[in-house]
Amino acid sequence: MKDTLITAKQKKWALGTLLACFLVAFGINLGAIISYGTPWYEIFTQIGFVVVITVGLYIICGIVAAIVCLIRKACGKCRG
Repeated sequence: MKDTLITAKQKKWALGTLLACFLVAFGINLGAIISYGTPWYEIFTQIGFVVVITVGLYIICGIVAAIVCLIRKACGKCRG
């Protein structure tokens, strides 16, 4: 088996992307609370759904990043 190395740049990108996905999911939740006029404690009670949406968005971002990398690799511009 081959060992892999995750660089600090990759870790920062992953953490930043995860944070951005969480903020988007939290914003969606906040928008729904305002739009439907539900009580504000829904921010805390719906945190499970926010986490699920965050993971879904993160997976989508990973798929898009992989596709972009494959396209760059086909053109000879992807660094790994």
